[in-house]
Amino acid sequence: MPEIILYNGSIHTVDPRQPGAEALAIDHGTLTAVGRDHEILSLATNDTETVNLDGRSVTPGLIDAHVHFERLAATLLRTNLLNLPSLDEALSRVGQDAAGNDPDQWVHGYGWSSDAWPDPSSPNAADLDRVAPHCPVLLDHKIFLHEAWVNSRALEIAGIDSQTPDPPGGKIQRDKHGHPTGILYEEAVTLVSRHLPPLSTPKLASAMLQAQEMCWRKGLVGLHDLDGEACFRALQYLHQQGSLGLRVVKNLPVELMEHAIALGLRSGFGDAFLRIGSVKIFADGALGTRSALLSAPYGDDPGNCGITVTEKALMAEQALRASENGLSLAIHAIGDRAAHDVLDILELVRKQESSRGVPPQQLRHRIEHLQICTPADRERLAPLNVVASMNPVHVLSDRDVVDHILGERGQITHAYRDVWDTGAVVVFSSDAPFAPIDPWQGIMAAVLRRRPGTPAGEAWYPKQCLTLAEATHGFTMAAAITTSQEQHQGSISAGKTADLTIFDRDIFALGPEDYQEVTVAGTVVGGEFKYRAFD
Repeated sequence: MPEIILYNGSIHTVDPRQPGAEALAIDHGTLTAVGRDHEILSLATNDTETVNLDGRSVTPGLIDAHVHFERLAATLLRTNLLNLPSLDEALSRVGQDAAGNDPDQWVHGYGWSSDAWPDPSSPNAADLDRVAPHCPVLLDHKIFLHEAWVNSRALEIAGIDSQTPDPPGGKIQRDKHGHPTGILYEEAVTLVSRHLPPLSTPKLASAMLQAQEMCWRKGLVGLHDLDGEACFRALQYLHQQGSLGLRVVKNLPVELMEHAIALGLRSGFGDAFLRIGSVKIFADGALGTRSALLSAPYGDDPGNCGITVTEKALMAEQALRASENGLSLAIHAIGDRAAHDVLDILELVRKQESSRGVPPQQLRHRIEHLQICTPADRERLAPLNVVASMNPVHVLSDRDVVDHILGERGQITHAYRDVWDTGAVVVFSSDAPFAPIDPWQGIMAAVLRRRPGTPAGEAWYPKQCLTLAEATHGFTMAAAITTSQEQHQGSISAGKTADLTIFDRDIFALGPEDYQEVTVAGTVVGGEFKYRAFD
């Protein structure tokens, strides 16, 4: 007999065998029945809790398939420069946080973007030296991992001067005299970041608990993490305490691959709340920092085609090594040249797997971001069983930059419709904290391709819009397929785990003009309300 019944709702199951329903029953964390109100309510006993949805929508629990959870949690402890409108305001915020710091006490911030300032020229170390001359400062760009701004004290600690060579896969910005300016790109960022004192596992875990609450309020029941070993330790710490209430797939940076192989870890190892995902490799950088690897130069930088973060031969070696040891791949590729190279490598990997009798469904390889992909390469995704892991909310922030630096090439950027129509699995995510961790914003971006409150005529390449059902699939069933968990999650079907997202109204009865008013009313993980905003 069911422990809880939800009824009088508009239930979008993402199950083609039963696309819609009014009610569902849950027992011991599992969906036991889905159907009409009278059918499901007839199963109730005196001990069954009944919840009137009052017409609210229910979808399978939303899953964010690309999150930097450690960084998301750490933002709660760091200097926040997001959306500050000028260099002076950014410096003022840094100066406030640096005041009273000891000479070895770092100011670590995030979220700055000179593109949003009245004078978009690049800031430098001297700017930071004016407000924080005595202690080291490292400020991650809004596009984390790809660009950082540091002061002279941080350069000194890292031993970076005019004689320091650019590291492989990275670049130290220099002035006309060859001196470092304080701006670092890609792997050059690690020259400084490795000197940051690590957060203790309990402190990081505590911040993760706050981030977890944020996720539940946004309707998330799970996420795929792309951070490193400190994140893994903190997640295990929470899991051991019984405090991990999100279903986390932990992808591993390629730097940890040999350790994982030595331990015998394989994709899928773990349990319902924490399991091993893929090995993460970087092929290139990001568009905003002009480090995404393109087949033709940037429109505003004719001599620049981006940065190769991992050489193709090395990437192929790493990919084959992962596959041979039962680890799937998640390869970051934003530029079209990077996407082409990655698909070449995955084609080689699939041939090797076939020779070993490994079916393509066994290892769900994925390309992260896939922002720019030529039509020819796009058609390679489905035959190779490669998942297109994409971030629709980036449409809102990228469109102006793309129009400026790519021109007409922008039409193959964030091409959700074209990729969907190839038959490839398209999975969606936020890339938080690079963008807000809010799946409804991602769904809106995929459907509307325009900023909230703007008219339909301002949609960016509107032929790439998806339907609401397709965009929802990208945050539900597609996420389950990507991690080989489609038998247990991703749809509202009898026998699957009772993970649900409840919206405050029937989202499928709305016109696009009303999407902005939608809020999450409840989040259910394993049959338990983790967030509830209605009686």
